[in-house]
Amino acid sequence: MKSLFYLSVLVCLTAQAAAQTFTSCNPLNTTNCPVDIALGTNHTYDFVTYEAGDTWNNTAGALDYGPSGAEFSINTRGDAPTITTNYYIFGGEVEVWMKAAPGQGVVSSIVLQSDDLDEVDWELIGGNNTHVQSNYFGKGNITSYDRAIWHPIDKPQEEFHNYTIRWTKETIEWFLDGASLRVLKYEEANGGKNFPQSPMFVRIGIWAGGDKNNDEYTVEWAGGETDYNKIPYTMSVKSVRVTDFSRGSEYSYGDMTGSWESIKIKPGNSTIAEELNAPPPMTASQRWDKLSPGAKIGVGSAVGVTCVALVALAAFYCVRQRKAGKKERAFADQQFEKETTELMAYRQRMAKGGFAVSSMKV
Repeated sequence: MKSLFYLSVLVCLTAQAAAQTFTSCNPLNTTNCPVDIALGTNHTYDFVTYEAGDTWNNTAGALDYGPSGAEFSINTRGDAPTITTNYYIFGGEVEVWMKAAPGQGVVSSIVLQSDDLDEVDWELIGGNNTHVQSNYFGKGNITSYDRAIWHPIDKPQEEFHNYTIRWTKETIEWFLDGASLRVLKYEEANGGKNFPQSPMFVRIGIWAGGDKNNDEYTVEWAGGETDYNKIPYTMSVKSVRVTDFSRGSEYSYGDMTGSWESIKIKPGNSTIAEELNAPPPMTASQRWDKLSPGAKIGVGSAVGVTCVALVALAAFYCVRQRKAGKKERAFADQQFEKETTELMAYRQRMAKGGFAVSSMKV
């Protein structure tokens, strides 16, 4: 009985912590929300080779990049580096290769969220190296606490794992390293009322759920207070693949129900898709390789002439400085000789009593 009680408390805490999302404009409350820019295609981000780029918004802390990809680090209290796509998908699949951050109270998260607070999550707790949580919310509804499920996982803070969410209008499925762990059917989510079904963006980030300023339920769900004496805490993401099952340029809400059927898809090519499909900017080495032999010779000649001119200028400056130095040295030598002569004359006159008081005229 005790174990069931603690499990129910944990689920309760989980729901409260995971539901801490917000929206700048909720289409359930107004018809004046801006349209959602569609992805309208699929794209893979290789963070080992490239940075996140302009299709992501970066908040609450900068990312670093290295052999493990994008590094999300808590370097000081208040850091919560997060990236959010500036586009939406309407049905689709999100796949993330990630190594979660260690540390008591530190949360690594992968979230799909809509403007009307539909939400699908993966969340990992830094102090828990045996389980990962899947969760969902519909329209921000937290009246029931039976949505979170904890799944066994091996060393998520030490090894990279593949976390995938596949979302259609009938089901949501969570995959871990290619294996299906959970399937949620539309009718199982309060008869579809709590089933996430409106366009969603992707958010990936790390935050201190165990910060002492958070409410006690969040701190407890996160595994206890975060120890900032042990920072940094780092989550690493090698790659992200995002697929939009719909095709269009924009998504908008046809009414204030937030239902799947009410979403309007504007035909046309997505500006985001055009941006993503454009070739990445070439490196200096790649630009050099594309030059013709004649152009390379021209560039080499120009560089050579520039180098010769710089060497000549440096030599002229050195010679001029040397000449100026010689003049200054000659002047200094003259002054030294003059002062020496005067000093010797002074000493001679002193020896002869030339400056005796009796010989001075009054």
